[in-house]
Amino acid sequence: MNGDYLVSNIQDPLSRINGVGSVQVFGGEHAMRIWMNPQKLKSYSLMPSDIISKIKEQNAQISVGKIGEEPAPNTQMITATVRAQSQLKNVSEFENIIIKSDKNGSIVKLKDVARVELGSSSYQNVATLNGHPAAGLAVMLAPNANALNTSENVKSKISELQKDFPEGYKVAYPKDITGFIKISIHEVIETLIIAIVLVVLVMYLFLQNIRSTIIPAITVPVVLLGTFGVLSLFGYSINTLTLFGMVLAIGLLVDDAIVVVENVERIMSTEGKNAKEATAQSMQEISGALIAVAAVLSAVFLPMAFFGGSTGMIYKQFSVTIVSAMILSVIVALTLTPALCGSFLKHSNKPHRGFFKSFNKFYEKSESKYLKIVNFSLNKKTIFMVVYLIIVAAVLGLFHRSSTGFIPNEDQGDMMIMFTLPASSSLSRTNEVTKQIEQYLMTKEKNNIDYIFSVSGFNFSGSGSNAGMAFIALKNWDQRKGEINSAQSIANRAMMSLNSIKDAQVYALVPPAIMGLGQSNGFTFELQAAPGTDRDKLSQLKNELIQEANKSPILAGVRGNSLPDNPQVQIDIDNQKATALGLSLSDVRNTMSYAFGGSYVNDFLDNNRVKKSLCSRR
Repeated sequence: MNGDYLVSNIQDPLSRINGVGSVQVFGGEHAMRIWMNPQKLKSYSLMPSDIISKIKEQNAQISVGKIGEEPAPNTQMITATVRAQSQLKNVSEFENIIIKSDKNGSIVKLKDVARVELGSSSYQNVATLNGHPAAGLAVMLAPNANALNTSENVKSKISELQKDFPEGYKVAYPKDITGFIKISIHEVIETLIIAIVLVVLVMYLFLQNIRSTIIPAITVPVVLLGTFGVLSLFGYSINTLTLFGMVLAIGLLVDDAIVVVENVERIMSTEGKNAKEATAQSMQEISGALIAVAAVLSAVFLPMAFFGGSTGMIYKQFSVTIVSAMILSVIVALTLTPALCGSFLKHSNKPHRGFFKSFNKFYEKSESKYLKIVNFSLNKKTIFMVVYLIIVAAVLGLFHRSSTGFIPNEDQGDMMIMFTLPASSSLSRTNEVTKQIEQYLMTKEKNNIDYIFSVSGFNFSGSGSNAGMAFIALKNWDQRKGEINSAQSIANRAMMSLNSIKDAQVYALVPPAIMGLGQSNGFTFELQAAPGTDRDKLSQLKNELIQEANKSPILAGVRGNSLPDNPQVQIDIDNQKATALGLSLSDVRNTMSYAFGGSYVNDFLDNNRVKKSLCSRR
């Protein structure tokens, strides 16, 4: 069986990989299933407890002792361990367990009253991949583990184990968050590089001096290196939040160096001083301003580091990244930048030609027009103050009217479908719904989907025969261009089409914007029972709340986060009658337990691995 192969050969090696917290298997391992026949038990005057006791008695490993164990005579030359019996290993050995015997020599074996087979330890889940029988592994990260490194190690280990897979076994990754993480970090790093290049080009465009441009450009990697060190001290990793903070900080951290270089250039040009004298005078003039600017910017971002709740956890790293970059920028501007200016800058009276000459003329004209506008604004203070107030009012109005959200949802390359059938629905009914969902996805959305891993008997609301879940791996973003092929659009179409399934409530979900904050996008609302509210009343209130919420134009797909209550059959045992009939109350309870459920008996050996033997009513 697929599940047994995963448990026996893959689960343990993956669990030992650094960064893996736990491994959950969707599928059961092998078990010796003993299906008792009630009619045959009655014909031989046997009880389920008789079967269990005989299996435990005859399926056991017994260590008797040793031959020649101390104390022993001096003439004893050897010792040996004595074993009388070992655990059973196959169906045939279980079938031949003697359950009952008579003086005339007749015996009753287990195969006479039960069907014995090597089956699964659990039949509560059925897993498929693109409609084919399958089993799955859910690998969870350990705390503070690196998702990318762990994913690579897991895939490398599976590739190594794949060489020994039985014929016909294939590997698929229907839900892998590392693809989205990789492309997110790649885009942020690409933006980071573009930002650095643009900053250097803009500095050269306005300073028009290679030496003056190199000095601020040197400060960028120095400050970023220091920022990485600060993040390491705080225990933060390089992720999309910290990298985005660095992208934003680049434009700010070069400002300090540019101010120092530009002021030194101005003093050298207007007062004719050499680089060292101009640098000393420049730092006397602007050191206070540099510190003040850094303090103001830090005061803006620093409070975010002390936010509580989910917001604080998200933006704390972002805040620390920007504030540490700003502080390090000022330190570099007060130390390294003046040293470079004093030893590296040279005054040049060489006139600009070509592009820079044209650019300077255009800039001077633009500056002149700007000054005229500023002077006009100062002379018409009342008019421009009214214009300013109108702009502020418009901003406030648009702020309140614009739609809001916690974090924008992004196409992460996968989606999920959760479905629930009416209470008491059997697993076979759930499998039929699973097939309908797979059929829709593999026909209507086949150009957008790589894999569909479905599990009947489980979803985010809980485990039960009326629950089901499908994890869907979408094709690469390059193959799904356009908003119509985004994960959210695919989920919306699936919701509309699959709502026609009358036997189930189906919800198509996309992952949350930040992994760990919920099971899907949206939010969770907890309904708490007031004192005196019974279970039935709470269930009624929950259903009313869901109905009203689904009527709201701003909400969609509102659902309960629990499975419907299954009907129950209450059996009352008349203890007095049972005792009068000579029945043991423990036998009555055990018989009922085996009749409607099943029980673990003991272990057996399957390919040198210890596994369970289970006894149930057929």
